[in-house]
Amino acid sequence: MELNDRQTKIIEIVKQSAPITSEQIAEKLDLTRATLRPDLAILTMSGFLEARPRVGYFYTGQTLQSLFAEQIEKFKVREFLSSPVVVSESASAYDAVCEMFREDVGSLFVVNRQGFLAGVLSRKDLLRAAIGTQNMNQVPVSMIMSRMPNITSCHAEDPIIAVAELIIEKQVDAVPVVRERNGGLEVIGRITKTNITKVFVQLARGTTN
Repeated sequence: MELNDRQTKIIEIVKQSAPITSEQIAEKLDLTRATLRPDLAILTMSGFLEARPRVGYFYTGQTLQSLFAEQIEKFKVREFLSSPVVVSESASAYDAVCEMFREDVGSLFVVNRQGFLAGVLSRKDLLRAAIGTQNMNQVPVSMIMSRMPNITSCHAEDPIIAVAELIIEKQVDAVPVVRERNGGLEVIGRITKTNITKVFVQLARGTTN
């Protein structure tokens, strides 16, 4: 959210003179109350100002940065996750390459016979296998994947900002979203760099739920 010049001036007036009524603010800006009404409504709903009946307006102490941080802390993984793309650990590296291109993803989540998360396969893993072997059909995914427990995962109720920090810290393209089931981790989704980017774009445009 970007404030216009008038809204910025209103905040400065309220900072210096709170509590202050809408009539007093209008007088300082040489405007009518009707002209100011939309700006005051926006600033109040956005959290910059607090309106108290029969008293006036107060500055809440919020900044754009603090409001942004407060908003994004509320977002959960479940609101932005994508469908997971999984392969069996018995699949070949060639099969994994085909699946990666077919689904247009940068990482595949590898599951065992019980359907639980066993590892993650990245483009780098597949490139390494392609350079080191003549026949990708003979290389099982289980030989080249990153294995549990060295896999970064998250849960549907985790804050999205925490997952963004994980992606940066671990330098990965995607994080599997899992839930515990019968002693294993079932993959129910994924969070990627693209998902994180969408969060910030939607927040900046005010289109998030």
